[in-house]
Amino acid sequence: MRCVIARFPFDLTKSGVLESMKGIKPEQVIGESVIIGRRTYPVKQVGQVITRQDRRDFSAGEILRAMTQLGFTCPGLPHTAAPTRDLNPFQQASAMLGAPAAV
Repeated sequence: MRCVIARFPFDLTKSGVLESMKGIKPEQVIGESVIIGRRTYPVKQVGQVITRQDRRDFSAGEILRAMTQLGFTCPGLPHTAAPTRDLNPFQQASAMLGAPAAV
């Protein structure tokens, strides 16, 4: 598959990405990630390995788009549920306006 990452064209294949990432130890995942084989890699680490460019030269979105098109799983960021509590109408309005509600 041909894709453009950081204004440079790349011909990427799923097998080529698997081969490039073979033997690469995954860094700690903080943001977006890509599952390659049985390992989960940070998107920027994958981009750096497959493009041989500095991580600042491309966006995570470019790599996510390319990896998704190649068929890799790119799980989203884990969403933590906000604690819910019953608010009275005044507190709801205050929260919507971003002001601290009077208790």
